[in-house]
Amino acid sequence: MESEWLRKLLEAVQTQQVNVDEALNRLRGFPYDDLGFARLDSHRALRKGFPEVVFCPGKTTEQIVRIVDRIRERDGRVMAARATPEVAQSVLAAVPDAHYHPVARIIVAGTPASPSGRGTVLVVSAGTADIPVAEEAIVTASTLGSRVESLFDVGVAGIHRLFDSHERLSSANVLVVVAGMEGALASVVGGLVGRPVVAVPTSVGYGASFGGLAALLTMLNSCAPGVAVVNIDNGFGAGYLAHLINQ
Repeated sequence: MESEWLRKLLEAVQTQQVNVDEALNRLRGFPYDDLGFARLDSHRALRKGFPEVVFCPGKTTEQIVRIVDRIRERDGRVMAARATPEVAQSVLAAVPDAHYHPVARIIVAGTPASPSGRGTVLVVSAGTADIPVAEEAIVTASTLGSRVESLFDVGVAGIHRLFDSHERLSSANVLVVVAGMEGALASVVGGLVGRPVVAVPTSVGYGASFGGLAALLTMLNSCAPGVAVVNIDNGFGAGYLAHLINQ
C-alpha cells in the first residue's frame, strides 16, 4: 500500500466520492493480507517506501505466483528476488507487465518508481564472476528509484583498471563494491573515495575462500573508514541499503 494511494483514498472519502463501506473494502487486508500460507505485509510500503519483496527460494511456484500477483494488484508494483527461469516463466504468464532480469534473477512488475536520490549509485565488481551479485544490486537500487551506474572487472589483481576510473568513483554518491576471492577491493575503494561504500562479499573463489567467508572477514576487518558490509552474495540487501543512503 503506497502512501499516495492511501492519501487519494482518504481524500475521496472526505469529498464523498467514495463511501465508507467502499473505502473499508479497499482497505481489506490492512495491515497484512492473509493468504493462508503467507501473511503479506501490506503496511510495508507505508513504512519503507516500497512493498514487501518476495524471496523465491523455498517457496513453490504456485505460492510465488499468488504472492506476486496479490502484491502487484494491491500495491501497483512488486519485486521478486532469486527467481529461477522456470519460476519467472510462470510469473510472467500470470502477471502480464512483469519483466525478468535473468542475470540478477529478479522479477519486477508494475509501475516504475520515480527517479529519486541525491546522486548516483555506482556498483563496482572485482571480477566478471561477481557480476550476477552486482546485477542484483543494480536492479534492486534502480527499481527503488535510484540512478545506477556500473563498473565491472576492476579487481586488485589489475588495480590499474580501477585507477583509470577514479573520476567515476569520486563522482558517485554511494558505492556498492562486490568482490569474491580475498575481498580486498572494498578496502581499496573505501580508501580512495569520500562516500559511503557498501561492501558485498561473494562466494566466488577456491576452497580456502570458504564460500565467501574469507572475503566477508576481509571486508569486516577493513581499515578504510566508511565501509559497511552486508551478507555473502547479498546484492539485494546492498542495493536496497545504497538506495536508502542515496535518499
